Amino acid sequence: MIIDIHGHVAAPVELYHWKTNLLSARGFNDSNSPKLSDEKVAAAAEGLIKTLDEVGTDLQIISPRPFQMMHSEKPARIVHDWIAENNNIISRQAQMFPDRLAGMAGLPQIAGEPVTVALPELERAVTELGLLGCLLNPDPYEGDGNPPPLGDEYWYPLYEKLVELDVPALIHSASCKNGRESFSSHFITEEGIGIVSLCSSRVLEDFPTLKLISAHGGGPVPYQIGRWRANRWRSGREVKETFDESLGKLFFDTVLYNKESIELLLKICGADHCMFGTEKPGFGSARDPQSGLWLDDLKPVIESIEWLSEADRELVFEGTARRVFTKLKVAA
Repeated sequence: MIIDIHGHVAAPVELYHWKTNLLSARGFNDSNSPKLSDEKVAAAAEGLIKTLDEVGTDLQIISPRPFQMMHSEKPARIVHDWIAENNNIISRQAQMFPDRLAGMAGLPQIAGEPVTVALPELERAVTELGLLGCLLNPDPYEGDGNPPPLGDEYWYPLYEKLVELDVPALIHSASCKNGRESFSSHFITEEGIGIVSLCSSRVLEDFPTLKLISAHGGGPVPYQIGRWRANRWRSGREVKETFDESLGKLFFDTVLYNKESIELLLKICGADHCMFGTEKPGFGSARDPQSGLWLDDLKPVIESIEWLSEADRELVFEGTARRVFTKLKVAA
């Protein structure tokens, strides 16, 4: 079975019209969510499923589109309303197409507020909506502030709740307002900061069963691992484990759009810590002008890695995802 752990919701256009109204009125008018019929919600999902059929994906785990999550907007109530309705639609689509779609929640993280404000929605999403985990934005300020790194105790209430619910979080930044990076570049920046912070902190010791997944193949970390190994060894203090051993407590997706990077990710992090992901359709949905192939059609890319054993291939396509997403009940 081919499980794509990194996809995003295909929602009816009315959802985004409502977002415009939320931003314009800043919550000072009727903020009731749009009344979307089952037919419209299903039609949007059917378009996504057609795309999955074209590339041979059996099941995709979808979440809110990160650059749309608006965590830095004010007042906070519009962020809560927006994220909750995204989660509702994801849950509806997963219930309509249980053999093809599953869901991860967005969190109503609010720049400058404690992470605890997001926990009631996480609990609702998992226990009432049946979603399998959540996105974790390491920068709710969206490039325009100074968020605590993921190794900071600021995040501990969220980690505790993830462990309690036995669900993973996908580390995935959102939009970016700093004028120096696109939102796509900001994703990679924040993943690097987040992973190094986690591996340099007590988080992975304090929460040994915590399951964190880095989007986009770990950002820069697997490709700059020599720098982080050197930093660990030259610290001058006694350390309990190598940087590689710390890194081995995290998980990664394969949302990398070239074979060489995917190969390096698998060599550094191991198939038992990597999961098939494409983010299709998304930022990588572009054709190589020479080959004519879609850059985010990654199943044949992984199948073409000659040294990857069949057992490891099975882990990447299905096995590791089933171990991490313990609430996923779709039969093989």
